[in-house]
Amino acid sequence: MARSATAKVIPLRPDDPTAAVERALAALHRHLDRCALAANTTKAYRARVSAYATWLAQHAGEHPDAFVDQVGAEAAVTAWRRHLITTKASPSTVNQALAATDLLYEVGAGIRLKVKRARVPRPGEPEALTAKQQGAVERAADRRGVRDAGIIATLLYTGARAEECARLDVDDLAITARTGTIRLHGKGDEVRQVPVPAPARDRLTAWTRHRGAEPGPLWSGQRGRLTTSGITQVVLAVGVDAGLPGLRPHRLRHTYATRLRQGGADPAQVQALLGHASLDTTARYFRAGAAEQAAVIERIFD
Repeated sequence: MARSATAKVIPLRPDDPTAAVERALAALHRHLDRCALAANTTKAYRARVSAYATWLAQHAGEHPDAFVDQVGAEAAVTAWRRHLITTKASPSTVNQALAATDLLYEVGAGIRLKVKRARVPRPGEPEALTAKQQGAVERAADRRGVRDAGIIATLLYTGARAEECARLDVDDLAITARTGTIRLHGKGDEVRQVPVPAPARDRLTAWTRHRGAEPGPLWSGQRGRLTTSGITQVVLAVGVDAGLPGLRPHRLRHTYATRLRQGGADPAQVQALLGHASLDTTARYFRAGAAEQAAVIERIFD
């Protein structure tokens, strides 16, 4: 007996592959406009998916079904992954690009990808300053003046990121002769309160007395609030004066985290103080390097 109704026919190929890519990109851009990702991440995602769309246009004949189904999508993204690796992109860059295309397909085509990530080498010992180097950095900052001394002390003794340091306002500080806290505005609009130890309290107090108590940016220069780039330039200049050319804010943050571990802080405490979203990120500070391991062995078996 013949059926009167006919089954719905699903086309094996989209009518216009270019239009499918453009629709997916438009949907992703709308999503990024209203999502809570950090500004730098949003910017990077836009750049990665644009690069993928360009690459896909150049290889349209090889991947005509890149936006038809999961099989076609994963084949295209896997090929792009190979392309990125052969162009010597770092594993972190490859994985960020894959995360961006995952979101592109999920938001723009309703497809959840399962493409293997690039293997990221296990990070070794963070590049912390030695105690001698830290002393040289603090002395160099003191010689440059109370503002730069305060900036260096904030980075060294609170673990602030450069952008967090740049965002500080006067009312983010709560400092007395015996106690102190600083309010840091981190990634994704996360806010954390971090204790300020005595060496930083002294320098921050000296700076606020010099600056004055009026509301506004904590750090300023000739053009107003210091930007993240301005904070970095201060650290670079201090590094040169301390005999450490190329010194950057992240190394001071590494130093802070390493001192916490050496002082007995546990991973959860370090995670909270650094504002890490994942404990896996914090774990790198609990991997002692060769020099520290050798010192432990000498002390134990002396």
